[in-house]
Amino acid sequence: MNNLHRLIKRSSLGLLVLPLFLLSSIAQANDFPTAAPEKVGVSSDRLQRLSKTMQRYIDSNMLAGTVSLVSRNGKVIHVESQGWKNKETGEQMTDDSIFVIMSMTKPIVSTALMMLYEEGHFLLTDPITDWIPELAGKQVVIEDSGVNYRMSAHRPITFRHVLSHTAGVDPSREVLTEEELALLPRKATLEETLINRAPLPLSFHPGDDWQYGSSTDYVALLVERISGQPLVDFLQEKILDPLQMHDTSYIVPKDKIDRVAAVYSPSGPDQTIELFRAPEFRETTYFGGVAGLSSTVSDYWRFSQMLLNGGEIDGVRLLSPKTVNLMISNHSGDHDVYIRGPGYTFGLGFGLVSDAGTARDPLTPGTFSWGGAWGTIFWVDPVENMIGIMMTQITSYRHLTVRQDVGVTAMQAIIDSYSNKPYAVAPYARLD
Repeated sequence: MNNLHRLIKRSSLGLLVLPLFLLSSIAQANDFPTAAPEKVGVSSDRLQRLSKTMQRYIDSNMLAGTVSLVSRNGKVIHVESQGWKNKETGEQMTDDSIFVIMSMTKPIVSTALMMLYEEGHFLLTDPITDWIPELAGKQVVIEDSGVNYRMSAHRPITFRHVLSHTAGVDPSREVLTEEELALLPRKATLEETLINRAPLPLSFHPGDDWQYGSSTDYVALLVERISGQPLVDFLQEKILDPLQMHDTSYIVPKDKIDRVAAVYSPSGPDQTIELFRAPEFRETTYFGGVAGLSSTVSDYWRFSQMLLNGGEIDGVRLLSPKTVNLMISNHSGDHDVYIRGPGYTFGLGFGLVSDAGTARDPLTPGTFSWGGAWGTIFWVDPVENMIGIMMTQITSYRHLTVRQDVGVTAMQAIIDSYSNKPYAVAPYARLD
């Protein structure tokens, strides 16, 4: 089990230093550059509070194990695996453990569509029926004084709508007929599923509200239709291989199953954890945009750092900085991004901290992030030039504040803030 903090020692001047041979070995093991925290304006002593906080969850049997990572200025200053990858077998968590990242699939798939946007295939204001004509003629369910009726949508679903979750593609089951309910079950492939659901009504006129649901599956289908490739192949060729994200996939290979973390649920006494799903090889033909990928902290750091760099890492460019700025700008207007709570808006694939005075997460306004339903989280702070990632596996975490705690302990470790300095990427402000 690698632990960056255990390798840090004090020089004769009292400064924290990391021996060069250890820096090199850590970088090779985890495939990222490292630095001592003080070299990038972070206190290593204060950063240890992150480790202690994660350990409290493990010791109280609220989580089996975690892998946490913090980087600044493109250098990883903290990576630590704690607890158990599989408590039942006694396997300790390791830095290279593989996690089901659930909705952290969405930013990767949204990035894929924006790469096609840069090639000039569409405008954000174009209707998605240009590429998915099966969705033409959508009806909207209207609720008025307890009575439901349907009418034609005021406007078509656009690329912006599906990227920002303002399309309304997930109507309530209560307003559907028996025949429509029969269209909901998932088919063998993403395309079959979405086309089968094409007759379903919208829950609101596109652009009129924000709704979390299957929107990014339509993003995934658009990637397939525009590129002419299966999503899994496009991601591999255009994102995962170029970024050297070698452990990110929809199907974890058999020879990597021993690195997969077990999934737990808070179903024990006082919401302590019990085994929910043990690691095993699983095949699928369904490659969705909403969820499905598994990954590691190292891989997801490379994806995050690419975005923070303005679309490039290690000489490989996926996006223009202008496109990254567009993606991390507010595209949801004043609609309630309820899944993250007050103080958030939504961009093109990311939640955006817009108001530190009301947001639950203690992050700098302008930070973009998202998490997964099984407890994973990442955030990118362009102001402080910092990335935070935490991986764990628990089926429900609403009784915990572990994801917010990662932000608290990372932010409080900063001793040289960049808030008054220029930064690489930034959302576009709305001018009055």
